[in-house]
Amino acid sequence: MANQIYTIGREFGSGGQYVGEELAKRLGIKLYDKELLQQAAKDSGFCEEIFENHDEKPTNSFLYSLVMDTYSVNGYSTASFLDMPLNHKVFLAQFETIKKIAERESCVIVGRCADYALADHPDCINTFIKADMNSRIKMISKRANITENKAKDMIQKQDKQRASYYNYYTSKKWGDAKSYDLCLDSSKLGIDGCVDMILKFREILDAKKN
Repeated sequence: MANQIYTIGREFGSGGQYVGEELAKRLGIKLYDKELLQQAAKDSGFCEEIFENHDEKPTNSFLYSLVMDTYSVNGYSTASFLDMPLNHKVFLAQFETIKKIAERESCVIVGRCADYALADHPDCINTFIKADMNSRIKMISKRANITENKAKDMIQKQDKQRASYYNYYTSKKWGDAKSYDLCLDSSKLGIDGCVDMILKFREILDAKKN
């Protein structure tokens, strides 16, 4: 029986990370968010800072990539890999780590194109969490202790980065319902409500199998 995997795509400020945390807690499985970067660094031989600097960003400056590309890479020595831009190498290393984690254990993975990496996984539920802009502004303003105007600017910038990253590396469109199994509005359902819906969806899928 395949491990049960849950991927969470999310708008910035929608509480998608909290949905992932609560889902993992209720199921008694591990959550991979920033932890995924640590694991990918360990698997690939890149230093963790490289993954943090490229985290869900479409590209970095060309000069930065040239400088950082001097880091040694263990386990990725094919000519085609060595000739790739650094951001591609980082994505591929993360891609491979996601697949390894899914083979090893049931888990929740937040962001980082995990739904795309696990497109062929038989027991993966891909969810996208959204929320209305006012709710997101209030959450980010409170969490980051900034004005609502600054929060709105931050949200727009982060959403643009995530969309660019996702659209660049996958054959799908970030936030488009066709790209996911479930699209949930946390400003209407709340964090617990979103988790309830994901678990209900799993229950329905399991019942259909039986």
